[in-house]
Amino acid sequence: MKKVGLALLAVFTIFLSACDKKRIYEKNVDFEQRYWLVKEQPEFEFSVEDATIPYNLYGNIRNEVSYPKTNLYLTYYLRDSTTLLQKKLVSSLLFDEKTGQPFGTSGLGDVYDHRVPILMGYKFNHPGKYTVKLEQFMRLDTLRGVLAVGIRVEKAVE
Repeated sequence: MKKVGLALLAVFTIFLSACDKKRIYEKNVDFEQRYWLVKEQPEFEFSVEDATIPYNLYGNIRNEVSYPKTNLYLTYYLRDSTTLLQKKLVSSLLFDEKTGQPFGTSGLGDVYDHRVPILMGYKFNHPGKYTVKLEQFMRLDTLRGVLAVGIRVEKAVE
């Protein structure tokens, strides 16, 4: 019975990813200890085949309701094989400042997923490999309640 459930999950995952025609890359890094250390700076490498069209880049954040702040500051670094192309501090509200209600989507009770816009309509200079590094930029060395971070790259046009 367990094998049947795993097989159905795999088919469902393939089906969902096939429906997402805009996405060219998406990957998340899980923090097993359930917090994001300032020294942990996940890097994500992806390829751009068509540099004539614009792309959207998003930061993915998964957090628990126990996250101690209402917002999250992160710095992203976008590089090609030789050059730092972009570096910017991005802020995202994870909870409503007045009510404390969490933003994002939840499928797991007290865990919420957020898609934070990083670059919208960005045109890469040339086809090739690119890297995005994420760095948490809060006043805490240990950012409790962050379960995972990642990036998503998608075509900005159909």
